[in-house]
Amino acid sequence: MHADQREPSGPGALSGIVVADFGRVLAGPYMTMLLADLGADVIKIERPGSGDDTRAWGPPFADGEATYFLGVNRNKRSIALDLTDPADRDTARSIVDRADVLVENFRPGTMEKLGLGYEDVRAANPGLVYCSVTGFGTAEGARLPGYDLLVQAMGGLMSVTGEPGGPGTKTGVALVDVITGLHAGFGVLAALRHRERTGEGQRVEVSLLTSLLSALTNQSAAHLGAGVVPRALGNRHPSIAPYEVFEARDRPLVLAVGNDRQFRTLCARLGLPALADDARFATNPARVAHREELVAALSVPLAERTADSWFEELTAAGVPCGPINDLAAAFELAGRLGLAPRVPADAAGPGQVVNPVTLGVTPASYRTAPPRLGEHTDALRDELGRAPGTAS
Repeated sequence: MHADQREPSGPGALSGIVVADFGRVLAGPYMTMLLADLGADVIKIERPGSGDDTRAWGPPFADGEATYFLGVNRNKRSIALDLTDPADRDTARSIVDRADVLVENFRPGTMEKLGLGYEDVRAANPGLVYCSVTGFGTAEGARLPGYDLLVQAMGGLMSVTGEPGGPGTKTGVALVDVITGLHAGFGVLAALRHRERTGEGQRVEVSLLTSLLSALTNQSAAHLGAGVVPRALGNRHPSIAPYEVFEARDRPLVLAVGNDRQFRTLCARLGLPALADDARFATNPARVAHREELVAALSVPLAERTADSWFEELTAAGVPCGPINDLAAAFELAGRLGLAPRVPADAAGPGQVVNPVTLGVTPASYRTAPPRLGEHTDALRDELGRAPGTAS
């Protein structure tokens, strides 16, 4: 294990924080797993019989469990509760009353119908940080289902992804869910800091749509600041050149030239020093304006050598470039660079990626594998002083 990802010698940064996790699928579970890695006690509340939807989202499977579920649920305890049953709902309420954080991503209004809405629980637990994740908010958007693909389409991401003139392309992972989970975690930690100062909890609301619009960064800024409606450019960048994929002799190679100094070095290494002084290419705005001529000029020498050969030479010279790796090669690269991207299989179950946040004093820890459905139901009932099927 990398030195900066060692097992902690003491409590995690979030030790003592109890999270009542009503989240399902990806945005909520991803966020609560990151909190759990840092020491939080995350209690995952699931439907009896089926549990989190992603338990059935396979193949692929590992040890009989869907890898989708395994990838975002380590370090948690699972309790199976039927929230339509009064006794189980009371058990859920007992968990909430003891929690520091509640996370839910039901359709807006669902928790209120169950008597578990923010106004329902804050009187008994005024310090609770109550985090709601929605697809399109709680006003007019409450009627829309919050699926990642739907938000990628309606939120503009697919319009800037894929080839020019194409039908729009989704990303290869449910990226909006991941981004929203990160925003939700940021909001929860900010609310916990406020509670530390004042003792006051609060509601945290995050939507997939607004998280995506924020994460579109330069594309959103281009629209709001300059009235531009960005379109898909394939692997090209709307504001930088050369910043795209080229064909080396054996396979594709990415160039990500971000400034004039890098461009001048690139031209020298390609045997095209005069290109850097050409008025069409001397500055980045000029290169963007004359992108087609630039790409034509660079493509000839790049095609003469292998991608690995160019990667070694250009990287050493300070020009950002690299081959297009598959995931196997990407993990191999991370390992070769000393980033230790895999959690040891005996620490938290199969197929676990490390928490990407490195903390020097309270690092992430990998204590338990993703739970079986209802694995901790009896133990948690004992902690709460509840027998199965009894209400307080």
